[in-house]
Amino acid sequence: MEWLGLNILAELPPTGQILLNCRHNPFLVLLAYLVACAGSFAMLNMAERVSHVEKPSAQRQWRLLGAFCLAGGIWAMHFISMLAFETPLKTYYDLPITGASLLIMLVAALFTMNTLGQTELRAMQYLQASTCIGLGIAGMHYTGMSAMHSNAVQYYQTSLVLFSIVVAIVVSFAALLLARHFRNGGGMFHQLLKYIASLVMGAGIVSMHFTGMWALTLVVPIGSTLELPMTDNSLHLSLTIALITLLIIASSISAALADKKLQSKEHDLLRVNALLSQLDQARVSLQQVAHYDALTNLINRRGFNQIFAEKLAEQTHSKGMLAVMFLDIDHFKRINDSLGHDAGDELLQVIAGQIKNATRSHDDVVARFGGDEFCILISLNNRDEARQLAQRIMQKMKEPIALVGRRMVMTTSIGISVFPDDGTTCDELLKNADLALYQSKGNGRNSLNFFSSNLKTRATLELQLEEELRTALAEENGLELYYQPIFDLRNGEVAKLEALVRWQHPQHGLLSPDRFIGIAEANGLIAELDTWVLRRACQDLARLSHNGCEQLKITVNCSALNLCREELPGEIDHALRSAGVAPHRLELEVTENALMGNIDVTVALLKKIRALGVSLSIDDFGTGYSSLAYLKRLPLDTLKIDRSFIQDVPNSPQDMEIVQAIIVMAHTLRLQVVTEGVETVQQYALLEQQGCDFVQGYLLSRPVPLRDLRPILDQLNQRKSVSTVDFIQLYPGRDTDGSMLQDLFVDNPGYRASASVAQPVR
Repeated sequence: MEWLGLNILAELPPTGQILLNCRHNPFLVLLAYLVACAGSFAMLNMAERVSHVEKPSAQRQWRLLGAFCLAGGIWAMHFISMLAFETPLKTYYDLPITGASLLIMLVAALFTMNTLGQTELRAMQYLQASTCIGLGIAGMHYTGMSAMHSNAVQYYQTSLVLFSIVVAIVVSFAALLLARHFRNGGGMFHQLLKYIASLVMGAGIVSMHFTGMWALTLVVPIGSTLELPMTDNSLHLSLTIALITLLIIASSISAALADKKLQSKEHDLLRVNALLSQLDQARVSLQQVAHYDALTNLINRRGFNQIFAEKLAEQTHSKGMLAVMFLDIDHFKRINDSLGHDAGDELLQVIAGQIKNATRSHDDVVARFGGDEFCILISLNNRDEARQLAQRIMQKMKEPIALVGRRMVMTTSIGISVFPDDGTTCDELLKNADLALYQSKGNGRNSLNFFSSNLKTRATLELQLEEELRTALAEENGLELYYQPIFDLRNGEVAKLEALVRWQHPQHGLLSPDRFIGIAEANGLIAELDTWVLRRACQDLARLSHNGCEQLKITVNCSALNLCREELPGEIDHALRSAGVAPHRLELEVTENALMGNIDVTVALLKKIRALGVSLSIDDFGTGYSSLAYLKRLPLDTLKIDRSFIQDVPNSPQDMEIVQAIIVMAHTLRLQVVTEGVETVQQYALLEQQGCDFVQGYLLSRPVPLRDLRPILDQLNQRKSVSTVDFIQLYPGRDTDGSMLQDLFVDNPGYRASASVAQPVR
């Protein structure tokens, strides 16, 4: 079969001369390969640009430019390779057919770039596209071969022609895959891979051409005149074509790189603009977060302070008045503990609305400082306006609030300071309003108080005491233990000593615990104070043991805040070991309310302490909220009746019955009973008759320091029995108020009160 002068499916003629001495110029072959590589590299760059630009017009532009680069590179490679083919015949090329071959290659290249421009390609689409492109490259090749004219006739081996077409399809398939792969990415390694891919693609394109040349056989018919070439201008023509092609490709690649940089700068500019926009939004959001409370949408502390400073400057200039109100929701913690924090947040939102509705919206500033604490700033003409607003808020707060299926009423405590009477700076006014709030809480809550100078004096004194107490604990200077005997009614001896801390203050003299225990609890010093008392009590007990008091026990009070610490059993054990005191000689006293705080945790902790061998006592029994159900769960040894039940005995029959009931109940639970606050012989006699185990009070002794303790112990332990009932019967009318009997009991070391007859001391 002859096509355009090419005998592709025809057999070689039986007669004719086959030219065997044809060869290729290696320099031009190398030049053709370089041109093919350049065209491949340009195509990869154009495909990358097509995928990166967003405008359809720009995409069409880069597809068209890529098609020209690819078509020009492959066609120039083909033409230079043809010029590299050297034959002993005069050869020339038909210009129209050569142009047609270029047009065929351009169509194939356009199809290639359009294929690469699609978003996704399936495997079958890759195969179809590579087949079309490969056929286009083969068509360009063989059309270009038909443009070569000489005295020889071109014959092609069919199998090799088909093989060249397969090579063209495979090369096209590989080119599509590589171009799709390299259209995204960046960096030096990506660029290096692109160079390697261009070399591979160029080799594939050149291999297709020379596979087609391998199939070629030139046959000179017999009788034809051989015209030898006069001059050989193949080198000059090849260099010209290569130079023009490479210039076009280089310009296209430069344009692609420039566009890439420009697009990168545009993207950077867009990112900068986006970042600036985000920064503006973030600034607005930060301003909202910085000055407003996210839960209630009220102004927060930072925003309040800013507005406060501005209004304070205005009122200072105009000599007006301002009021600062601190509000605290009473017992708000119970809501969080019982209903959960979500319910607490919902309640805070409702309360914030109530406070806002009670104020003058046009002038008053309402802020949430955190938790359940709110602050209001108002301009006023007199102090009564502040009082009226506070009362209006308190009345508004009493409106029922529906929350998680319940209707509840909350109350608030309010503290007020007024500018300029109570301060001239923001910090001073806020601090004074807080002091007034503290006063409202101390007065039973649900009340309002204005700041007064005595509040500041008291706060200053408490701050001073806190600092000095901290120093006293650190230096162990000024603190001292006093001991009050606990008398055993069964054997008539002192069985225990209660350790009571005192503070010998350099300015204020001897301070009792009620003056500084609250300060220690409020400022995180109570654990350190309790540990000091425990350690010192064990050391003093060791000293007493060396002086003949081997059977004495010491009771040490434990704060409610200290009772929840897991370190407490270890600290008790360490104090006992350091002093060399047996654990059974130590008794830990805890208050009734402290035990009821968290009963499960408390029971577990008390069991650990009990396991050490330490006795446990419940102090101030009857003043708290305990019940028998809880009492029987606690690992206790002793129950101490509070002094409030004994102080009116025997004049109060009701108190006498209560004391009797407590003693019976305690003995039923196998607990020993201590009654504190015993100050008269009548109280002593009643407790003895009711079976009380121990008594403690001023009738026996006041609390004394360790240095004064031994004479009192000796005096109390030397008394013998004298019946209070028998004494009254023997001397009727002589002890109507009990004073004579008390004198006998306290002042005469030869007698003691008991249920038996009076006996002299031996």
